[in-house]
Amino acid sequence: MSQSEIARIREQIAREYQSGTYAFSAFTVTGKHEFLTKRQENIASHFEELQRHLSPEEAMQILIEESSRNS
Repeated sequence: MSQSEIARIREQIAREYQSGTYAFSAFTVTGKHEFLTKRQENIASHFEELQRHLSPEEAMQILIEESSRNS
């Protein structure tokens, strides 16, 4: 897998975390619960995609790093 593909997935994960954080400080049209659930589902999907290209440990490390950066 190319590094650019990993970077793309990592960026998508970061955006999902940022969106989830934003939900706590801004008005959302949908309920916060539904909004946050969708973000979590998207992150899980991106994590599964990473695991197809990296070891589970490497994929989890990326998830942890992005969670820490965006919390």
